[in-house]
Amino acid sequence: MEQKPAIFSARVGALFLLPALAFVALFLLFPFVWVIVLSFTNQTLTGATAANPEFVGLANYERLFDFDRWMRAGEFGSSLLITVQFVLGSALIGQAGLGLLIAWLFYRRRGWLRTVVTTLVVLAWIIPEVVVAFAWFAFLDRDAGTFNNILDAFGLGRPDWLFNYPLLSIMVFNTWRGTAFSMLLFQSALETIPPSYIETAEVAGASGWQKFRHILLPLLIGHIITDLILITLWTFNVFTPYLLTGGGPRNQTQLVSIYTYETAFQFFRFGQGAAIAVVIMFINLTLAMIYLAILRRQRAAT
Repeated sequence: MEQKPAIFSARVGALFLLPALAFVALFLLFPFVWVIVLSFTNQTLTGATAANPEFVGLANYERLFDFDRWMRAGEFGSSLLITVQFVLGSALIGQAGLGLLIAWLFYRRRGWLRTVVTTLVVLAWIIPEVVVAFAWFAFLDRDAGTFNNILDAFGLGRPDWLFNYPLLSIMVFNTWRGTAFSMLLFQSALETIPPSYIETAEVAGASGWQKFRHILLPLLIGHIITDLILITLWTFNVFTPYLLTGGGPRNQTQLVSIYTYETAFQFFRFGQGAAIAVVIMFINLTLAMIYLAILRRQRAAT
């Protein structure tokens, strides 16, 4: 008699979970399985294979990893290399580094300057991506852009940033766009450090750099790894730079996200686009597992 309420509760709980499970199955599991299945076909939007796609086995994957054409502009290997450079420059060095720097500079400080800087950084993060992209396009315009007008006033000329320095331009754009997350995470982490640690170091005569290196940085390692996990995955899959450069010029900013989009939705090779998506998924999974292994090892060491 005493077990009936427990059984009844378990059944009711399962019923309440059914809508959520159905949602997960419909919008997560089904697309996941469908993309994998599609990657083994020659499905296209037009032509004979649109209505009657054929099973082609690993042909789509073999084309992606055809090392005779691997590093040609517009191929998967070239896009992957560009994406690695983009992630290293704009996420690991740019967003994480700049976010940590801002958080450290304003650590234990109050006043209008901290409020202004924090507000501006967060605004860059919450403004819609399309608005930000077109604002930066106007900012970097060669003839009428704000940045070039400033440079020209100092006699530094008018470089065509999006044509001559496209990868650097989207790195700076993405760093400006995404630094807020790292900054807020590190600001929150710094607030959890007992003030007595810093006060003791100050009494001992430690410099600002010594306090950061020997006290703050070791205590922030776990948060830094967590930040790197998230921003690496986000940056690896970001698509917003397409609004600035369209993947050009001459495929110099063709990130893997842009390469996938062009393959599937410009050239309408759905099967090959699905194969790229599957490879990207496994790359993301590998990166996440590496970071998590580092994080577990760091926690075990402490």
